[in-house]
Amino acid sequence: MFGLSEIAIILIIVILIFGAKKLPELARSMGKSARILKSEAKAMKSDQTPPTTPEAASDEAAAPRIIRAAPGDTPGRPADQPGNDTPRT
Repeated sequence: MFGLSEIAIILIIVILIFGAKKLPELARSMGKSARILKSEAKAMKSDQTPPTTPEAASDEAAAPRIIRAAPGDTPGRPADQPGNDTPRT
């Protein structure tokens, strides 16, 4: 993919742009970000475990979903309907 000369050129450009003093801090923050991303991906995989029994799977599929209004929502006409020219206060 990349040869040694291309990697050297990219490294020289990065040193010129960021400076030699900022590179360790930049690498440290990238390592922390990668660790956080890895742990979050592992947590998401463990949260998405499928049901172990067929009965549990059919119970989840048959359960109705209830949509409730969020706190602060007010009933009324949506803003895109005609006749709603005045703003709500």
